[in-house]
Amino acid sequence: MDIVTIILLCIAAFSAGFVDAIVGGGGLIQTPAALVLLPDMPVSTVIGSLKIPSFSGTFFAARQYLKRVQMNWSLTAMMCITAFLAAFAGSELLTIVSNRFMKPVIFIVLILVAIYTYSKKNFGQQVIKQHSAKKTIGLSLIISLIIGFYDGFIGPGAGSFLVLAFIAILGFDFMQASAHAKMVNLSTNLGSIVLFLLKGSILWSVALPMAISNAIGGILGARLALQKGNRFIRIFFLLVVTATLLRFGYDVFFS
Repeated sequence: MDIVTIILLCIAAFSAGFVDAIVGGGGLIQTPAALVLLPDMPVSTVIGSLKIPSFSGTFFAARQYLKRVQMNWSLTAMMCITAFLAAFAGSELLTIVSNRFMKPVIFIVLILVAIYTYSKKNFGQQVIKQHSAKKTIGLSLIISLIIGFYDGFIGPGAGSFLVLAFIAILGFDFMQASAHAKMVNLSTNLGSIVLFLLKGSILWSVALPMAISNAIGGILGARLALQKGNRFIRIFFLLVVTATLLRFGYDVFFS
């Protein structure tokens, strides 16, 4: 592996960690860059290797959020366990079948997400209490199951989908949604890592330097989000959703 390739991968990992720490969606930067820069590697090896920097960046970003955001730890633990198992299953399925048939569906969903978020100016600006404890648990587990499986099977935009679901369904504000999304995302990454470790599909010479870069980006991104608050995160969320939309649109219509 030449040094120029490693440097470019680390730049991509830093950028991904920065974006991911704020609203998710770092996979839009990191995954395409790695697939382009490592054309001779099996796709499963590339994707498996990227789970290490994704976990690293999310871990350090989560630490920043936990210093400032109050968490419901019993609920978070249940979501994390569910997401871990779902992501493991999704990654297992990825090694067997193609995920391309899902991209047109995700493309349509992203259009609706962008329109909804843009039109609702107060979206995610404050906490809205709207469910009983029992219903909150049930909805949280469903969210973790579906998006956890999605993250293991497809990946890009999973963090953004978690943020959206926590706001639109559970009534969190952007700050709370981002903090809880980081914890669940840690679990989805870990579930995929365990699967790819068992498959022997991680290239450590790429994964480790990217992990350091992603972690630095994650720390800086989380600090900026916490400093700027909900309004800044909403704008950033819209930008990332739009970028995700363009990415899936390209895959659907041109690839």
